Amino acid sequence: MDQAHFNNMELGISDVGLAVAIFQFQKIQDNYNQAVELHEVTLEMAAGQKWPFNNQPTTVALKQMRESINYSVDVAVLDYSGGRLGHIQITDRARNGFKIVHDGSATTVKVQIRVSGGMTDPMPKS
Repeated sequence: MDQAHFNNMELGISDVGLAVAIFQFQKIQDNYNQAVELHEVTLEMAAGQKWPFNNQPTTVALKQMRESINYSVDVAVLDYSGGRLGHIQITDRARNGFKIVHDGSATTVKVQIRVSGGMTDPMPKS
């Protein structure tokens, strides 16, 4: 028994406490249903909108209500026509949906949207 061997004990005890906290957090997360949703949406230019601006948002409703707005939205462009694509933006996130808009000159843009995360089951009561 000497100082060199016992000085590491404090770090080990601290690491065990941290490991237990991480394990408990994982157990809570495992009890949630983190559903993934797929949507196909066609974004269209508003009537009377002048080239090259398009700011007509399209609302996408989620199939399952989310516990928070901290979900991921991944967008893949499948097809577009009538001009250039521009940027695609996700706006006005809510627990039951969001809006998507593109700012290019394309008159129609077909996208596939993948929504994941946000936890769909109610939070545990404490």
